Amino acid sequence: MSDALSPREEDVSTSRKKLILVASATLFALGTFGSNVGPAWVDERPAVVLALSSRNRNLFAAVPFIDPLPFVLIGFTRVFVAGMVLFFLGRWYGDRALGWTEKQVGELPAIYRWFAKAMDRAGWLVIIFFCGSNLVWMMAGHRRIEPIKYASLLATGIAIRLAVMWAGGKAFEDQIRSFLEWMEDYQWYVVGGLFALSFLQSARKNRSRTSTVSKDLEYPSEQ
Repeated sequence: MSDALSPREEDVSTSRKKLILVASATLFALGTFGSNVGPAWVDERPAVVLALSSRNRNLFAAVPFIDPLPFVLIGFTRVFVAGMVLFFLGRWYGDRALGWTEKQVGELPAIYRWFAKAMDRAGWLVIIFFCGSNLVWMMAGHRRIEPIKYASLLATGIAIRLAVMWAGGKAFEDQIRSFLEWMEDYQWYVVGGLFALSFLQSARKNRSRTSTVSKDLEYPSEQ
């Protein structure tokens, strides 16, 4: 049989790649919004906050205000979906996906290069231990780890992470409540500051990219 894809298969493949791009951009936007409004909403709308962003600080802070079942279901689903989307982003877009990450942080720091080496040597351990890392998710896809194996490792890591966050949240429940009560009068100032910081970071990255493009236009490399 021929290895060439039929036109229909090519269309499906392209559609899936586009869907992954849209999904990753949507999750990024929701995650940014959820992280920023978390300090104001986590005590009153913990399920909404976790659905938007299940970062460690949101998981930890939500524990006193949510039952175990929705905590596990929402937290697991949110992290697992993001992990699978970015896995396929790294798998299908490879160096371009990692190049996008490099543009977001400037130059990839040494810790990211360490992740790449660790993924080749003990990928299963890295996926479990760093199950909340965008870069690890993309790098697992880029390193062509089998999707089923990756999904099982990711699920294991998320389960461990949720158990740790729940135990920690319960152990420090009084402190979490006290801190949020103390911050109640200032919570929207904090939220405004977080949105302003996100905007400034985005503007700085855009200026950096614009500067790079301008230099390329002014001093084009010789072919």
